[in-house]
Amino acid sequence: MHVIATAGHVDHGKSTLIRSLTGMEPDRWSEERRRGMTIDLGFAWTTTAEGDTLAFVDVPGHERFVPNMLAGVGPVPAVMFVVAADEGWMPQSSEHLQALHALGVRHGILVVTRSDLADPEPAVEQARHHLGDTSLSELPVLRVSGATGEGVAELRSALERLTGDLARPDQHADPRLWVDRAFTIRGTGTVVTGTLPAGTLTTGRQLLLYPHGHEVTVRGMQCLGVETSHVEAVARVAVNLRGVRLEDVGRGDVLAPPGLWLSTDVLDVRLRGADSRELPRQLMLHMGAAAVPVRVRPLGADTARLALRTPLPLRIGDRALLRDPGGHRVPAGVVVLDVRPPALRRRGAGTRRARELEDMGERPDGAAELRRRRVVRADELTGMGATPPSGAPQRGGWLLDPSHRDALATRVVELLSEYHREYPLEGGMPTEALRRALHLPDAALLIPVLRAVTSAGVTVQDGRVGLGSASLPEHVRDALSAVHRILADRPFVAPTAEELDELGLGAKEIAAAVRAGELLKLDQGIVLLPGALDQAVQRLSQLPSPFTPSQAKQALATTRRVTIPLLETLARRRYTERLDDGSHRLR
Repeated sequence: MHVIATAGHVDHGKSTLIRSLTGMEPDRWSEERRRGMTIDLGFAWTTTAEGDTLAFVDVPGHERFVPNMLAGVGPVPAVMFVVAADEGWMPQSSEHLQALHALGVRHGILVVTRSDLADPEPAVEQARHHLGDTSLSELPVLRVSGATGEGVAELRSALERLTGDLARPDQHADPRLWVDRAFTIRGTGTVVTGTLPAGTLTTGRQLLLYPHGHEVTVRGMQCLGVETSHVEAVARVAVNLRGVRLEDVGRGDVLAPPGLWLSTDVLDVRLRGADSRELPRQLMLHMGAAAVPVRVRPLGADTARLALRTPLPLRIGDRALLRDPGGHRVPAGVVVLDVRPPALRRRGAGTRRARELEDMGERPDGAAELRRRRVVRADELTGMGATPPSGAPQRGGWLLDPSHRDALATRVVELLSEYHREYPLEGGMPTEALRRALHLPDAALLIPVLRAVTSAGVTVQDGRVGLGSASLPEHVRDALSAVHRILADRPFVAPTAEELDELGLGAKEIAAAVRAGELLKLDQGIVLLPGALDQAVQRLSQLPSPFTPSQAKQALATTRRVTIPLLETLARRRYTERLDDGSHRLR
């Protein structure tokens, strides 16, 4: 299916033209027929000679109904721009053109109607003049009469050629349906309509209704009046919803799969056709079928930050437009650059942000987004419309930019060195403190960072990260030298707690020495040299097996104060085993 919108001034024959092309009545409401103009959106369709379907969104041309026109044009890729030969270019023609140009619509046909009532050439020249500097400057021109049928066959052929130039939609994309009408049908319930520009919808699918957050289910669908269980873009579709009342849904709401889109009320945009500093500060943002009041904050000449009164599910690259309702004009189109922009709190932050936005592309780029953000959740990057780059470090659902990881690795060594100088006996920096110092959102991201600094001897033990090369303070090394002298001749006669205290070896100093491999701790206040276990095994191997603690005490030439915790340590480390009768034997 190909969807084409109409545009042009009120009562220039748009609806008549659609009736001639399709044989259908696009003006659905009796009030529209009575007043002879389209107030709301109308729909009609026809089949081409090639078997393709052409669906028309007939939009209103009257000044007061321009927002309804924007609701119809928003998600439509091509336009049939109508100008009447007997009236020529009119004010609403200009506003419709401003909207189409701001949205970047390039495909379409200029149709000069009522060619039976006046010479069409002056209207053609007027239209070409106005279209000249816009995205629609290359539109082909056809002269027709809806009343006599003159030129309608040629128009049909031109429309068929036009559809061949339209880009094929991505049927595997995440669907997003902007609701442009909502109503109820007795026995069926709430029904919404919209144009599906990409992706696929199926019955039974769970969707989220933005911005309210209602979870709904697709109960049934119609596409061009035919019941269907599967709709592929591009398509005009009516969706019967389960789980929402009519009063809870309206134009501008959005249906999309949960968890795939980011809803935002702040976004940075690039402007099309306007200087941000000349824009009013309060405007209306039109995106899809939504019309949301926004506050404009200029950043660069062609960039701005928009604060939306109502959040919308948007992605990088989305096109929308800004309208000034009071001025009856469309001052600018916008391309969304960032749906999760950083806060601008410090002096000069806006200027720095403007420079950053200058270099940003208008298509989602996962690698570029990761470089800018340094750390981002993979699902959030996908929600922005960007594909997470392959090869990036990932932990706990978070992505880490490789260059930022390397910078953090350098910072880790600096932080650990500073921490060791300030707390030389702590054995390293707590992992949570290190995470906060590196501004990482998840401790799991420490893993790829620490792997990048293994050459620096970084160690992780007991919830602390330390430098293997970190040395003990001089006073501790002096005390350890004294302990070595004490144990040199009698390796199992451990210094008493009082002796250790006199040497300046308190609990923290002993713990630091044990971590450094300088001491072996058997129990509180009982320490030996690191090789004591091997020496003990050598002596105990001379005893009959099994042996008693008393025999071990004599072989080790020490006291029961040392023997018992030494035997427990040997058993715990599986050098020996303790038997049921209290004796021991070597393994």
